[in-house]
Amino acid sequence: MTLSGIASAKVNTDLLKIDVAAEAGRIESSIRDIVVNRLKRKGAVVGVSGGIDSSVVASLCTRALGKDRVIALFTPEADSSGDSLRLGRALAAQLGIRSFLEDISPILAGIRCYERRDEAIRSVVPEYGPGYKMKIVLPGLLDATKYAIFSLVVQSPTGETRKVRLTADAYLGILAATNCKQRARKVVEYFYADRFQYAVAGTPNRLEYDQGFFVKGGDGLADFKPIAHLYKSQVYQLAAHVGVPEEIQKRPPTTDTYSLEQSQEEFYFSLPLAKMDLCLYGKTEGIPADQIAEAADLTVEQVERMYQQIEAKRNATSYLHSSAILVEPVAVGAD
Repeated sequence: MTLSGIASAKVNTDLLKIDVAAEAGRIESSIRDIVVNRLKRKGAVVGVSGGIDSSVVASLCTRALGKDRVIALFTPEADSSGDSLRLGRALAAQLGIRSFLEDISPILAGIRCYERRDEAIRSVVPEYGPGYKMKIVLPGLLDATKYAIFSLVVQSPTGETRKVRLTADAYLGILAATNCKQRARKVVEYFYADRFQYAVAGTPNRLEYDQGFFVKGGDGLADFKPIAHLYKSQVYQLAAHVGVPEEIQKRPPTTDTYSLEQSQEEFYFSLPLAKMDLCLYGKTEGIPADQIAEAADLTVEQVERMYQQIEAKRNATSYLHSSAILVEPVAVGAD
């Protein structure tokens, strides 16, 4: 699939459309080659969240390897939405694949994930405690000032909601604690991978992979990542083709990390994902901001600001993509 070569042409909202049958076939063929021939594994483990990306990956792995060689793993915790498990189970049942449920709340409690998070929250909201809910948000691009600063939204047990600006120390404390959730999930995924001699399938799309929207050693860790080259809108196209349940296709993308419902847009991307796809494509392909602005129904200034944010996030998160750095190269294996 080639998406380049249109910088001089008129940009329109159809530029990210793909031949879904051809692309699904290509990915499925690659999965078979990667899992069986290159990794020498018997099948694939997919952490299924009830979201669009993991549903598409589980579906593609099933089509590529067969339903007897794919495991869907559900790893809810205390803050998870009940819809995530319900929809994940519905997908596994439709695909006819094995599934396992592992509540990771005890793991997280054991490493003081919730305790450390709450300590960081109380540094800016001293009354935060049992019965409270929370999430972290960024201002949207359409109403943001030049500098995007994270804020904390808390809801009291009586339903009162307020928003406070996070200090850098509080933000890092909350982030460090909640990142444990993704890392605990990966520990469980690799237990099942080792148990059955399977490979772990990663679920990031291109937007998440490019912009560093993943946790190193957590959801960023996998043996193969079959949809990392696809924009989010293209993942939705594949979802319809491979028959992902309609309720999952219609579900708004969520982080499912905090106790208050939170979209990926308000946590990280600052822009609706369809518009974000166009901006990322434009930035990657060197398309002038005015052409993307017309296609995305944004102002030129907004697209230019997003181009700057895309580059800034690429620079800030580049270390997430790096493997361990050696003092000097070490030859591994026989020549």
